[in-house]
Amino acid sequence: MQKRVVVSNGITLSQKTATIKVGATKQVTVSANPTNAVDASAVVSATTFSSSDEDVATVTNDGTITGVAIGSATITATSGAFTAEVAVTVTE
Repeated sequence: MQKRVVVSNGITLSQKTATIKVGATKQVTVSANPTNAVDASAVVSATTFSSSDEDVATVTNDGTITGVAIGSATITATSGAFTAEVAVTVTE
């Protein structure tokens, strides 16, 4: 019997929304879909993060979001053709 090889078909973040205070941090994690895909670790390690508005929230490549100023921003994780987003609201 031949074993079926499963490859990733997307990425997921640990949450879809986040509310943080100015100066606070929160880390989101990324996982490959499905998590048991043969290329899951490569997909996760290739992920980069970006912020739609760095004046409101910044993000490092380990997924740590920092609230900079009151407002809203979208954090996007990208790994190859796969993307996932988290909507961030920064409060006082």
